[in-house]
Amino acid sequence: MAAINDGVDMAEHCSACDRETPHAVRVQIQTESDKRENAAFSREPYRLSECQVCGTTTSTRMNNA
Repeated sequence: MAAINDGVDMAEHCSACDRETPHAVRVQIQTESDKRENAAFSREPYRLSECQVCGTTTSTRMNNA
């Protein structure tokens, strides 16, 4: 997932638009377990990228341990 940072916008490929578009990118901690007793141990960082043209959001797990 290549990204270009020109100092103003973050641009990367959008599969919905099928071209390079500006994206808003953030990192979010998500809980992967539905069980309450395990929830504290199942949090993982995800990279969320939202296309500023069409609104499509992609989520990529950052920790593959």
